[in-house]
Amino acid sequence: MERIMTNRLDRGFFKYQEEFEAAAVRVLRSGWYILGEELKSFEEAFASYIGSKYAVGCGNGLDALTLACRAAGISEGDEVIVQGNTFIASAMGISAAGGKPVFVEPDEYYQLDPTRIEPHITERTKAVMAVHLYGQTARMKEIKSLCDKHGLRLIEDCAQSHGAYAGEKISGSIGDIGCFSFYPSKNLGCFGDGGAVVTDSEEYCARIRQLRNYGSSVRYHNEELGVNSRLDEIQAALLKVRLSHIKELTGERKAAAALYDKAIDNPKVIKPAVRDGADHVYHQYVIRCKERDALAEHLKNRGVDTIIHYPIPPHLSKAYAFLGYKEGDLPITEEYAKTVLSIPMYNGITEEEQGRVIEAINEF
Repeated sequence: MERIMTNRLDRGFFKYQEEFEAAAVRVLRSGWYILGEELKSFEEAFASYIGSKYAVGCGNGLDALTLACRAAGISEGDEVIVQGNTFIASAMGISAAGGKPVFVEPDEYYQLDPTRIEPHITERTKAVMAVHLYGQTARMKEIKSLCDKHGLRLIEDCAQSHGAYAGEKISGSIGDIGCFSFYPSKNLGCFGDGGAVVTDSEEYCARIRQLRNYGSSVRYHNEELGVNSRLDEIQAALLKVRLSHIKELTGERKAAAALYDKAIDNPKVIKPAVRDGADHVYHQYVIRCKERDALAEHLKNRGVDTIIHYPIPPHLSKAYAFLGYKEGDLPITEEYAKTVLSIPMYNGITEEEQGRVIEAINEF
């Protein structure tokens, strides 16, 4: 019997194969592959979808975070508050701009807990980064209120929340800047690396466009030390195809999650809850179990693959040892790291495949 993988990217391609291939061939035949009309068209379409004035395509999600932090004025010695249970790229974007990540505990929905932010605000705090982890939106109204109260920038890490609403607004359009990854496994994924930054600020947009292109707004006139981080024409064209189907793709994931919600029934397993007033687009369907490793092995033996998002929280990683955190400093974050498990979730997953996953979990 075929293994059930945690993700299947081929099905997302074959569903819209003719559209993807036509877009790729169109770009190949155009003879223009970097910073052309395809990127401009996608940026306009993506900004419109998010509800922001501007979108700037870049090389990947980490670059989006770094460019956003630099545009927001994060520099050496500045502190940025971010949740402890995020993927390390959230923190690395802060560090790459010269800032220092200050880790705060998440709430029961895996999002940044706004009630824990204020005690960490110091005279060096410049911004708050809210990460909409696994596809559910954070408590943005409360977080934004705190940022406004203390004069802080609000950066959204939307790498896992394409199309998720927080109230009447889509994630990425609430803070000062929204950062997206288009890594192939994302809900809106390309066929390689890619990312984007969205904002309503003309100033931020101009700065990010300059930074992504060697610090240059006019060719060979370099105003600052920038980087080479540009979403290429083929990826932009392919992303625009997928963007045109985003409503359908999101609906598929929500339907798959609803089946898991209804049918998984094991007292040892905690299913993901959705906060009232929040939206969840299920980039991942994450369960928790005290016997997580045994459960993962059990599922593996029954042909079901799983993955842990994430086994080592950033504050305990070797990369951030210099910050001086130790085990026990963030007990909620560390408990999640020991118990979370992502089960198969992707566009194109069948009810038969989900049935096998559910049966295996329920018999554990």
